Amino acid sequence: MGSSKKTLITIVGPTAIGKTSLSILVASHFNTEIISCDSRQFYKEMTIGTAVPEKDELATVPHHFIQNRSVVEDYNVGDFEKDALTTLDTLFEKHNTVVMVGGSGLYIRAVLEGLDDFPKIDPAIRHELKNIYKSEGIIPLQQQLKKLDVETYNSISLDNPQRVIRALEICIGTNLPYSSFTGKAKKKRNFESIIIGLNAERQKIYDRINFRVDLMMEKGLLNEAKKLYPQKSLNALQTVGYRELFLFFDGKITKEYAVEEIKKNTRRFAKRQLTWFKKNTNIMWFDFEASFSIILKKIKESI
Repeated sequence: MGSSKKTLITIVGPTAIGKTSLSILVASHFNTEIISCDSRQFYKEMTIGTAVPEKDELATVPHHFIQNRSVVEDYNVGDFEKDALTTLDTLFEKHNTVVMVGGSGLYIRAVLEGLDDFPKIDPAIRHELKNIYKSEGIIPLQQQLKKLDVETYNSISLDNPQRVIRALEICIGTNLPYSSFTGKAKKKRNFESIIIGLNAERQKIYDRINFRVDLMMEKGLLNEAKKLYPQKSLNALQTVGYRELFLFFDGKITKEYAVEEIKKNTRRFAKRQLTWFKKNTNIMWFDFEASFSIILKKIKESI
């Protein structure tokens, strides 16, 4: 392998599939470092509910972008793209390969291909959509998005009001689907890219998710959410695992129901992650139980 060729090995897949442990095996093999591409693990106040790697895992391999921000900071995908590329430049001075891991499709795309350019939209449209959200909630906005752009409706996080409003303002302001502007940016990167995807039969993914949520509750997710409850309106906290427990603290649902809702919403999230990743034809898919040697062989052939 020539010293000049730089390769970013990205590991993707639905939540709870085992990306963290695979990324550590790969990074250890290549004696390199890991960039975390999980839009919720950035926040230091959210440990249990975002499945941050365990302390011993973090100690095995140097990790970047894990719990490096506070929930009170505004930090978006554009900021992450800039920060990640700067970090990659530094890492590629020392290493020929770097590992990136995560389930946040948009954030991964930002690093690998750059973000899409959207036309400027009249701010009055966003203002109007925000008013609808405040007075009627997110459901009418979701329904409108389904009418105007079913492709985006099927692939974005529908319970994230920011995402739904952003997609809708583009649809309304341009008279074109939001999806017609996405996936166009293919910025030149100064590294090669290999993407490994982990998958399993749907029922297995769901079982792993249910098990993980029970484990999070055992580890103290309830207390973690309780500490964050006073800040529940922050964008970073519009996250599965916290939102449902906030409803329990509000007295709107029981604790048992909240836990079932976390499981259900995480399963939905995994389904959307797979929809997003399946559209990328460059991903080499493996069963989550595939042996490390098989995956490693494929990576080495591709470098």
